[in-house]
Amino acid sequence: MLKSRYYENLVEAGCDEAGRGCLAGSVYAAAVIFPSDYTNEMLNDSKQLSAKKRYALRAIVERDALAWAIGVVTPAEIDKINILNASILAMHRALDALVVRPEAVIVDGNRFKPYRDLPATTIVKGDGKYLSIAAASILAKTFRDDYMKELSREYPMYDWNSNKGYPTQRHRAAIRTHGITPYHRRSFTLLPQEELSFDF
Repeated sequence: MLKSRYYENLVEAGCDEAGRGCLAGSVYAAAVIFPSDYTNEMLNDSKQLSAKKRYALRAIVERDALAWAIGVVTPAEIDKINILNASILAMHRALDALVVRPEAVIVDGNRFKPYRDLPATTIVKGDGKYLSIAAASILAKTFRDDYMKELSREYPMYDWNSNKGYPTQRHRAAIRTHGITPYHRRSFTLLPQEELSFDF
């Protein structure tokens, strides 16, 4: 089972993001604070779970957490500040939205920027080690999936309902045929360089 906490005797928020490698759509992040003695044998890295299990666990996280919140950074913002900075900004926005103020932060991965004056620790593969980070990965993933399904209604030809904006063959084939949308990240390599003939 995943660990309940990293910092002893502090109100700890776990953070993770979703959608960093996508060609289209916003990047989402979540922050989750659990009770200090919280346990849950089902929670795990969202990538290790089926969609059905992710959504079932999302409801449990929303019920059990002391606080949870989502942060979003748009494609236009991503193009201005790059995806790494955008991912961190999304996590900061999620932390800002928490109704319980954290006293420390743990983050999946190895890159983060100071949040206020709180102690913060990055943990490689933290979504498979700590409950709050795993919960954040589930929330970020499911809320972003919902968002991409909504965009897919507007632009069905890109198959976002299925690929969620990631660079699949079908997604790139649609870019070749239809060009780009306002939701595409123009700073990303949407197609191999020699194919970029449509108007930006």
